[in-house]
Amino acid sequence: MVETPSVDDVERTEEFYHVRFRDPDEFDEIRTPDWARSPAESVVQGSEVRTGHREGGDDWVVQSVLLPTDAVDDEAEARDRATEITSKIDE
Repeated sequence: MVETPSVDDVERTEEFYHVRFRDPDEFDEIRTPDWARSPAESVVQGSEVRTGHREGGDDWVVQSVLLPTDAVDDEAEARDRATEITSKIDE
C-alpha cells in the first residue's frame, strides 16, 4: 500500500477544483486513465484522476484530482474528497 500524499495546492477554475498532490514537473508523462474513473466517481460524480509516471520508474502515481465545482461546496470539501479518492486508488 502506497502512503497517500498530502494536498500540495488547490486551484478553482470555472468547471473544476484542481487538487494537486504532486508537482507535474516531477513526471515525464501524465495521463487520465480510464481505470481511475470508477474509484473517483464512487466518491464524487464527474471527477477525474490524473496519474504521473517518473522517468526510469515503473509505477504510476496520482498527480492530481479534478472535481466539478458544482459537486462540492468549497475548497475544503474539494481537498477532503480528493484525498478520499486518492486513498481508494492507493489501496
